[in-house]
Amino acid sequence: MCGAELVSLPEGVQRVAAELQAKGHPHSPVMLDGAARTAQQAADALGIALGQIAKSIIFRRKSDDAAVLVITAGDQRVDERKVEALVCPDGKRLGRADAEFVKTRTGFSIGGVSPLAHATPPVTLIDQSLFRFEEVWAAAGHPHGVFRLSPQELVTLTGAPVADVAVDPVQEQVAQQRAIFLVAARAREIRGETENLPSPCISVCRMDAVRGWCEGCFRTRDEIAGWSGATDAGKRAVWTLIEQRMAALQA
Repeated sequence: MCGAELVSLPEGVQRVAAELQAKGHPHSPVMLDGAARTAQQAADALGIALGQIAKSIIFRRKSDDAAVLVITAGDQRVDERKVEALVCPDGKRLGRADAEFVKTRTGFSIGGVSPLAHATPPVTLIDQSLFRFEEVWAAAGHPHGVFRLSPQELVTLTGAPVADVAVDPVQEQVAQQRAIFLVAARAREIRGETENLPSPCISVCRMDAVRGWCEGCFRTRDEIAGWSGATDAGKRAVWTLIEQRMAALQA
């Protein structure tokens, strides 16, 4: 890539391109059409399988506020519990990384987080699901920027370990259906009640990093934290949202 081409790229992509060049990587970043925003759209634009998109998921480690980057296949979902077991030896948990945290720690916006050239080096894990493919495409510092590489080149470029951090789809489906069954049964029991509404908690307290809901009761963190102080009307409103979320999962 010549200097003129490099300058025409967004700043984040320039940083990634410069580091790739410095490390001798043979493929420079390319910019996709403006419509290619999701992993599926990017895969369609590139003419590849969804799993060949090496998507970057950022978590916030609560013990030291460090960024944890998990690079997984586009058709997989990260199991937060598996990641915690690998990167949280103190027993503390991972938190959700908001847009400001991601931008501050990595220097990139959500949707464009590259595996390398970060503002502050993150704790990085590479999911083994990527090794199904000979070639994958990773974000290059911008939601529309990507670059080509092999899974082994991803390991070489980042120095990150490979681990099994994806959700088992069968186990996930079974757990989700069990939670829906239990919470839906409770929702039916209290449908006519207007006072002293019970909590929907079923003692499965894990947050879905993508949806932002508890995997057990389908509430957000704010809804869980505010439950004890909520009015009966407020609790009824949350129960209504829970039922809508469960219906959407089964649609």
